[in-house]
This record gives sequence, structure tokens and C-alpha cells, in this order.
Amino acid sequence: MLQYCAACNVYQYYARPLCAKCPAAEPEWREASGNGVLYSYSVVYRGPSPAFQAIVPYVTAIVELEEGPRMFTNIVDAEPESLRVGEPVRVVFRDGPEGLRLPYFTPAGA
Repeated sequence: MLQYCAACNVYQYYARPLCAKCPAAEPEWREASGNGVLYSYSVVYRGPSPAFQAIVPYVTAIVELEEGPRMFTNIVDAEPESLRVGEPVRVVFRDGPEGLRLPYFTPAGA
């Protein structure tokens, strides 16, 4: 789900009470496609704490969603060396802490 402003035809991420482009408008929720492209990424080989060190290497990334907004996320189910900026990715949801379902991305061909 992403917020969409019908007044200016723009999707926004992260959620806000008003549109970031035209603050007079209240955005509505629309289902997102779940598709995007890898805009930028970094492979982490040294975790910042013991909890993160246990899962290295992992990939942090910025994904540009098909709808336009960019989001910070992780790339999963891919060899870090095989990733390329501009490649198509799709969302996958995984269980996180405290019962949260979190969005991650994986290469679209995976």
C-alpha cells in the first residue's frame, strides 16, 4: 500500500497526513504493484553490532518503486556479487520483530 494524491497525481512514501507536494490535499491509500528497480545498494560485510554481525553479508538498498517513490530496504535471496543497479526487483514480505511483516526486495528473475 502506498499513499496517492489525486490532486497532483503523485504517490508518496513514507506515509504522511497530507500530500508532500500540495499540503492542502489528503492522500488516499492505493495498492502498490510490488515492483521496482534497484536504484543503489551497498553490501555490508562488517555488522555494526553482534546481532548484525551474525547475518553478514547483507545488502542494504534504495529501490525506486514502479509508482515513483524510493524506499530504503534490504535485498534478499540474491548473491550480492550478482546485483546490478537498474535491475528489476519485486517485493517479498518477511516476519520481523514484534509480529511485524516487513517489505524486502529480491531480483525479479529470482
